[in-house]
Amino acid sequence: MGFRLSKIYTRTGDKGETGLADGRRVGKDHPRIEAIGELDTLNSQLGLLLAELDEAVATWPALKDVSDVLRPSQHRLFDLGGELAMPEYQALQQVEVERLEAAIDSWNEEVGPLENFILPGGSRLIAQTHVCRSLARSSERRCQHLNAVEPLRAEGLAYVNRLSDLLFVAARLIAKRQGIAEVLWRAADKP
Repeated sequence: MGFRLSKIYTRTGDKGETGLADGRRVGKDHPRIEAIGELDTLNSQLGLLLAELDEAVATWPALKDVSDVLRPSQHRLFDLGGELAMPEYQALQQVEVERLEAAIDSWNEEVGPLENFILPGGSRLIAQTHVCRSLARSSERRCQHLNAVEPLRAEGLAYVNRLSDLLFVAARLIAKRQGIAEVLWRAADKP
Protein backbone atom coordinates (compact mmCIF):
# COMPACT_ATOMS: atom_id res chain seq x y z
CA MET A 1 0.00 0.00 0.00
CA GLY A 2 1.39 3.40 -0.96
CA PHE A 3 1.25 6.62 0.98
CA ARG A 4 -2.31 7.85 1.49
CA LEU A 5 -1.48 11.41 2.58
CA SER A 6 1.57 12.93 1.01
CA LYS A 7 0.59 16.46 2.00
CA ILE A 8 -1.27 17.35 5.19
CA TYR A 9 -2.45 20.83 4.23
CA THR A 10 -4.00 21.63 0.87
CA ARG A 11 -5.43 25.13 1.43
CA THR A 12 -8.64 23.97 -0.28
CA GLY A 13 -10.64 24.30 2.94
CA ASP A 14 -9.66 27.85 3.82
CA LYS A 15 -12.99 29.23 2.64
CA GLY A 16 -15.15 26.97 4.78
CA GLU A 17 -15.62 24.05 2.43
CA THR A 18 -14.18 20.56 2.33
CA GLY A 19 -14.13 17.83 -0.27
CA LEU A 20 -15.79 14.44 -0.11
CA ALA A 21 -14.26 11.41 -1.77
CA ASP A 22 -16.87 11.53 -4.54
CA GLY A 23 -15.59 14.98 -5.58
CA ARG A 24 -18.39 17.04 -4.04
CA ARG A 25 -17.49 20.15 -2.05
CA VAL A 26 -19.64 20.84 1.00
CA GLY A 27 -19.57 23.38 3.79
CA LYS A 28 -17.62 22.38 6.88
CA ASP A 29 -20.88 22.74 8.80
CA HIS A 30 -22.74 20.35 6.46
CA PRO A 31 -24.53 17.56 8.39
CA ARG A 32 -22.24 14.99 6.74
CA ILE A 33 -19.11 16.75 8.00
CA GLU A 34 -20.69 17.26 11.43
CA ALA A 35 -21.36 13.51 11.64
CA ILE A 36 -17.84 12.62 10.49
CA GLY A 37 -16.40 15.04 13.04
CA GLU A 38 -18.48 13.64 15.89
CA LEU A 39 -17.41 10.09 15.01
CA ASP A 40 -13.79 11.28 15.00
CA THR A 41 -14.21 12.82 18.45
CA LEU A 42 -15.73 9.58 19.72
CA ASN A 43 -12.90 7.57 18.19
CA SER A 44 -10.30 9.82 19.85
CA GLN A 45 -11.93 9.48 23.26
CA LEU A 46 -12.28 5.74 22.73
CA GLY A 47 -8.53 5.66 22.08
CA LEU A 48 -7.98 7.34 25.44
CA LEU A 49 -10.29 4.83 27.12
CA LEU A 50 -8.41 1.92 25.55
CA ALA A 51 -5.06 3.35 26.69
CA GLU A 52 -6.39 3.66 30.23
CA LEU A 53 -7.82 0.12 30.09
CA ASP A 54 -4.44 -1.21 28.94
CA GLU A 55 -2.80 0.42 31.98
CA ALA A 56 -5.53 -0.82 34.33
CA VAL A 57 -5.19 -4.46 33.25
CA ALA A 58 -2.01 -4.76 35.34
CA THR A 59 -4.11 -4.15 38.47
CA TRP A 60 -7.42 -5.61 37.29
CA PRO A 61 -6.68 -8.42 34.77
CA ALA A 62 -10.41 -9.05 34.31
CA LEU A 63 -10.61 -5.76 32.36
CA LYS A 64 -8.68 -7.22 29.43
CA ASP A 65 -11.76 -8.63 27.74
CA VAL A 66 -13.44 -5.18 27.95
CA SER A 67 -10.53 -3.75 26.03
CA ASP A 68 -10.54 -6.72 23.61
CA VAL A 69 -14.22 -6.15 22.80
CA LEU A 70 -13.91 -2.36 22.48
CA ARG A 71 -10.66 -2.22 20.47
CA PRO A 72 -12.18 -3.24 17.09
CA SER A 73 -14.71 -0.42 17.51
CA GLN A 74 -12.05 2.14 16.69
CA HIS A 75 -11.60 0.49 13.29
CA ARG A 76 -15.34 0.18 12.72
CA LEU A 77 -15.87 3.87 13.60
CA PHE A 78 -13.19 4.68 11.04
CA ASP A 79 -15.07 2.49 8.53
CA LEU A 80 -18.28 4.37 9.27
CA GLY A 81 -16.51 7.70 8.84
CA GLY A 82 -15.24 6.39 5.51
CA GLU A 83 -18.77 5.54 4.46
CA LEU A 84 -19.84 9.07 5.31
CA ALA A 85 -16.92 10.57 3.36
CA MET A 86 -17.52 8.24 0.41
CA PRO A 87 -21.31 7.77 0.15
CA GLU A 88 -21.02 4.82 -2.29
CA TYR A 89 -18.50 2.99 -0.06
CA GLN A 90 -19.81 0.19 2.19
CA ALA A 91 -17.48 -1.16 4.86
CA LEU A 92 -19.56 -1.75 7.97
CA GLN A 93 -21.42 -5.05 8.05
CA GLN A 94 -24.35 -6.33 10.12
CA VAL A 95 -22.07 -8.90 11.76
CA GLU A 96 -20.39 -6.02 13.62
CA VAL A 97 -23.74 -4.92 15.08
CA GLU A 98 -24.36 -8.51 16.14
CA ARG A 99 -20.89 -8.68 17.76
CA LEU A 100 -21.76 -5.68 19.92
CA GLU A 101 -25.15 -7.15 20.81
CA ALA A 102 -23.54 -10.42 21.94
CA ALA A 103 -21.12 -8.51 24.19
CA ILE A 104 -23.95 -6.39 25.61
CA ASP A 105 -25.97 -9.50 26.44
CA SER A 106 -23.02 -11.26 28.05
CA TRP A 107 -21.87 -8.26 30.10
CA ASN A 108 -25.39 -7.30 31.11
CA GLU A 109 -25.90 -10.79 32.50
CA GLU A 110 -22.77 -10.36 34.63
CA VAL A 111 -23.69 -6.93 36.04
CA GLY A 112 -27.34 -7.77 36.65
CA PRO A 113 -30.40 -5.58 36.38
CA LEU A 114 -30.18 -1.83 36.78
CA GLU A 115 -32.12 -0.80 39.87
CA ASN A 116 -31.52 2.94 39.72
CA PHE A 117 -30.08 5.59 37.44
CA ILE A 118 -26.32 5.79 37.64
CA LEU A 119 -24.04 8.77 37.24
CA PRO A 120 -20.67 8.87 35.48
CA GLY A 121 -18.00 8.42 38.13
CA GLY A 122 -16.53 6.12 40.71
CA SER A 123 -13.18 5.93 38.94
CA ARG A 124 -11.47 7.74 36.11
CA LEU A 125 -11.90 4.66 33.93
CA ILE A 126 -15.64 4.45 34.58
CA ALA A 127 -16.07 8.18 33.93
CA GLN A 128 -14.08 7.95 30.66
CA THR A 129 -16.31 5.09 29.54
CA HIS A 130 -19.33 7.33 30.14
CA VAL A 131 -17.65 10.14 28.18
CA CYS A 132 -17.39 7.72 25.26
CA ARG A 133 -21.00 6.60 25.77
CA SER A 134 -22.27 10.17 25.66
CA LEU A 135 -20.18 10.90 22.55
CA ALA A 136 -21.61 7.78 20.91
CA ARG A 137 -25.11 9.16 21.57
CA SER A 138 -24.07 12.51 20.14
CA SER A 139 -22.60 10.74 17.09
CA GLU A 140 -25.85 8.87 16.68
CA ARG A 141 -27.83 12.12 16.76
CA ARG A 142 -25.53 13.67 14.13
CA CYS A 143 -25.85 10.58 11.93
CA GLN A 144 -29.64 10.59 12.31
CA HIS A 145 -29.71 14.29 11.40
CA LEU A 146 -27.74 13.50 8.25
CA ASN A 147 -29.96 10.49 7.58
CA ALA A 148 -32.98 12.82 7.48
CA VAL A 149 -31.27 14.85 4.74
CA GLU A 150 -29.33 12.14 2.90
CA PRO A 151 -30.34 8.55 3.80
CA LEU A 152 -27.61 6.38 5.32
CA ARG A 153 -27.20 2.63 5.49
CA ALA A 154 -29.05 1.01 8.38
CA GLU A 155 -25.95 -0.88 9.55
CA GLY A 156 -24.07 2.32 10.39
CA LEU A 157 -26.98 3.80 12.30
CA ALA A 158 -27.50 0.57 14.23
CA TYR A 159 -23.79 0.24 14.95
CA VAL A 160 -23.39 3.60 16.62
CA ASN A 161 -26.58 3.00 18.63
CA ARG A 162 -25.34 -0.38 19.89
CA LEU A 163 -21.91 1.05 20.62
CA SER A 164 -23.45 3.56 23.03
CA ASP A 165 -25.37 0.72 24.70
CA LEU A 166 -22.19 -1.36 24.90
CA LEU A 167 -20.29 1.52 26.50
CA PHE A 168 -23.02 1.96 29.11
CA VAL A 169 -22.83 -1.69 30.07
CA ALA A 170 -19.02 -1.56 29.89
CA ALA A 171 -18.99 1.26 32.47
CA ARG A 172 -21.08 -0.89 34.80
CA LEU A 173 -18.87 -3.91 34.18
CA ILE A 174 -15.70 -1.92 34.84
CA ALA A 175 -17.15 -0.74 38.16
CA LYS A 176 -17.97 -4.30 39.12
CA ARG A 177 -14.59 -5.68 38.11
CA GLN A 178 -12.77 -2.82 39.86
CA GLY A 179 -14.85 -3.45 42.97
CA ILE A 180 -16.19 0.11 42.92
CA ALA A 181 -19.78 0.90 43.84
CA GLU A 182 -21.73 2.57 41.06
CA VAL A 183 -22.58 6.20 41.72
CA LEU A 184 -26.34 6.16 42.08
CA TRP A 185 -28.55 9.12 41.28
CA ARG A 186 -30.43 10.55 44.25
CA ALA A 187 -33.49 12.76 43.95
CA ALA A 188 -33.11 16.24 45.40
CA ASP A 189 -34.54 16.58 48.89
CA LYS A 190 -37.93 18.18 48.71
CA PRO A 191 -38.61 21.04 51.17
